[in-house]
Amino acid sequence: MEGSRLHERFVRYCEIRSPTGEEREIADTLVAELRAMGLEVGEDDAAETAQAGAGNLVARSPGTGEGWLMFCAHLDTVPHRGQVEVVDDEGVFRSRGDTILGADNKAAVAVFVELVARHLERPGPVGIELVLTVAEEQGLRGAKAFDASRLRSQAGFVLDHAGPVGEVIVSTPTQQKILADFIGVEAHAGIKPEEGSNAIAAAAAAISRMELGRLDEGTTANVGLISGGTSGNVIPGHCAIHAETRSLETERAAEVAGKIADACAWGASEHGCDVDVRIEELFRGYRVPKDSAALALAEEGLRTAGLEPQRVAIGGGSDANVFRRDGFDCILLSNGTDAVHTSDEMVPARSLDKMLEVCERIVAAAASG
Repeated sequence: MEGSRLHERFVRYCEIRSPTGEEREIADTLVAELRAMGLEVGEDDAAETAQAGAGNLVARSPGTGEGWLMFCAHLDTVPHRGQVEVVDDEGVFRSRGDTILGADNKAAVAVFVELVARHLERPGPVGIELVLTVAEEQGLRGAKAFDASRLRSQAGFVLDHAGPVGEVIVSTPTQQKILADFIGVEAHAGIKPEEGSNAIAAAAAAISRMELGRLDEGTTANVGLISGGTSGNVIPGHCAIHAETRSLETERAAEVAGKIADACAWGASEHGCDVDVRIEELFRGYRVPKDSAALALAEEGLRTAGLEPQRVAIGGGSDANVFRRDGFDCILLSNGTDAVHTSDEMVPARSLDKMLEVCERIVAAAASG
């Protein structure tokens, strides 16, 4: 069957467990396979910094000329219980049971390994530089620890957006993480409640003052986690909330994060508590300029593969955010997956084949440019 080698790679990679922090086995598997092909493969020292099970991998397949293109995917998945078992459901890959599939992002990993395998069989003018990152699912930590100055390429492509093959992501948001720890005073709830300061009540008051959900066309805010207290008969002395804001305008994301912090300060004051608020920018958003060489190559590759490019803005982040922040011309592309991070995650076999074709067409476009 056409594409069967690619499909076999994909199934095998998905069934290797690799939640963030447990990337060692998949990294070792890929290093062995790529080196067996004759590729130059290296692993950086990002494991400790990124709190990952391995470092980022870089593999290179030289072309007959001097040019290079970078293709990037991540090795880690979101956490899951149990072992992934892949089933082919009439041409659609799914997991058997309640686990994720792991197509995020092993669909791209399999495509890229097949891409370099074919490149070695029929070398072209442009070399392929493969970057496989770790700890992407928890704050893009692997990419942040990667030294982009090592790259030989002038343009790159990340296949890590769940959507139909053909989507080209030209705008992404800045995400701010807000962690607030409310510190109250514990007391017996039935005997001396007046001696306590209720940290949960302070957090609840703060949340009631926040504007959450979709704030405007390009901005969202959310409180996703709240935890605190020790027992129903104890005035809680501690409560923590985990919130976030995202916006296509970096300044707007910072503004909303500041308003959430102000609400936390107000809630703490109203209930006689202290609060410690920490704000961290998880990733910086971007807008791809119209003269981007990577954008032109991506769209030419899609068109020659028979797809009309669809430029879209999204609400999530990827390793492309880090590379673009560092000044590297990088484009995020959809990879044909759906329902990622859930037990319904799936990818059609034809989408894997089409992704591979698009990547080959991008390399060909760079060679003819």
